[in-house]
Amino acid sequence: MHSATVRIQNVFGFFTTVATVVAVIIALSAFTSPQAPSASLKLRNVQVAKGRPHYYSVKREEYAHVRFDLDADISSLFNWNTKQVFLYIVATYPSSKASEPPTQAIVWDAILPSALAPWHQNQYIHPHPAPLKNGKRVRTSSPSYSRSKRPGIIKLSNQKPKYQITDHTGLIAKRENATLELRWNVQPWVGPLTWMNRRDYGVWKALKGGLSKPFNFPEVIGAKPADMGTVKGGEGNRGKPA
Repeated sequence: MHSATVRIQNVFGFFTTVATVVAVIIALSAFTSPQAPSASLKLRNVQVAKGRPHYYSVKREEYAHVRFDLDADISSLFNWNTKQVFLYIVATYPSSKASEPPTQAIVWDAILPSALAPWHQNQYIHPHPAPLKNGKRVRTSSPSYSRSKRPGIIKLSNQKPKYQITDHTGLIAKRENATLELRWNVQPWVGPLTWMNRRDYGVWKALKGGLSKPFNFPEVIGAKPADMGTVKGGEGNRGKPA
């Protein structure tokens, strides 16, 4: 009963119990941190073409390309338990059949890390002049550059999408009442994931703005214009009923 093995097991069990209790306290305490996110999302341009929206397409189909402006402040989402925020913009439009729910497709996304989170290639880069370090400009692709600005401040102007919008029917032209909406997923160090909300929950206020005015997809313009390229690395985004 008092062997070295038993004592090691007792110490380890006590350690894991304490670590679990501390983790639960940290996770619960994050819900007491006030949140008041706000955003302005505006559609700049929308075009519909017919062709192969990405290199692995097996057939020609209609696809949409949207440009948008985004000015958002979601810095209040970052607290002592926030590892990173996955930010994305969703295009929502009515499905081809009235009996089906609206169709949704992601057109742009990015990762907003906290100061301690590891670097990721999909990380959002702040569009401000690079700071000086030892008399030289820091490369905008450098992790230290992103860390130099307050996380959660996003300013995009006439932004190209990362993903084209394609529908599972292959047809998207002349669809009406489409909208763009800003959404996010907060990924903590410990605890549950939380998502964008449109309602107030205690000290967590609902997102103000972040929804574009309704728009319609135009007719097919024919050949693919030169400015309809997606961001490098993006692929087609096939919309499906939500």
